[in-house]
Amino acid sequence: MVAFLPVVLQAGGRQGGSAFWAFLPFILIFVIIYLLMIRPQSKKQKELQRMIASLKKGDKVVTVGGIYGTIAGIKEKEGTLILKVDDNVKIEVAKSSVAKKLTSAKERK
Repeated sequence: MVAFLPVVLQAGGRQGGSAFWAFLPFILIFVIIYLLMIRPQSKKQKELQRMIASLKKGDKVVTVGGIYGTIAGIKEKEGTLILKVDDNVKIEVAKSSVAKKLTSAKERK
């Protein structure tokens, strides 16, 4: 039994792999999380930023609060929009609060 112990210790020393193989499962998990969660979210965020930058007077939009309106004016310095909600009703909202731009039937064609 005592003679067997050094052989076991030597065999264990030879099987010790590099640190890369020890961290491989963590690396694979991070890659999967990046491909399934982080990349699509950043792509969606960039698309939203492009849409907000392209807003102009007369566009119909919906805010994150669910307010539908038409852009009556843009204040670039403050980063706000003036939305016409109804006749004689205008509100000022942050540009970043626009959730989406509505398209009319003419724009879809």
